[in-house]
Amino acid sequence: MARKLKVFCYSDGFHSWTVAAPSRARALEAWGVKRDLFKDGSAKEIDIGPDREAALAAPGELIERGLSVDIGKVERTAAPKAKAKRESDAKALAEVEALEADLAALDEAQAEETAAMEAERVALDRRAAALTGRQTKARNDLKAKLKAARAKLS
Repeated sequence: MARKLKVFCYSDGFHSWTVAAPSRARALEAWGVKRDLFKDGSAKEIDIGPDREAALAAPGELIERGLSVDIGKVERTAAPKAKAKRESDAKALAEVEALEADLAALDEAQAEETAAMEAERVALDRRAAALTGRQTKARNDLKAKLKAARAKLS
């Protein structure tokens, strides 16, 4: 048995959209929005009015009424194709996931490069310390020989 239809209304201040749907979620889908318009009071269930009757006469179709633009004009409009939106969302999600994977790979590669550079730095520090030690020993040995040679002159 099909669920009983309820009539929901949403307004952006310029237009009012009314739809007959079995649930709030279906109404949001018909309006093509993902944000919960009912939570912030932008959308509500209605019990009376000419738009309610028009919505019940065409379940699932949007009834649009002009409030500030095309004042009083009432017309049926087709619900936006949620599937097309979902496909673009899927593409955007796939792109985000691919970029996140690229970023993770880049982070890993850069961490490896940094580790390799640090290993080279440690090796260079050891070589520099060894060189300094050899140079200091050679200098001290030469200074000792010079001191001994000067002592022979005196």
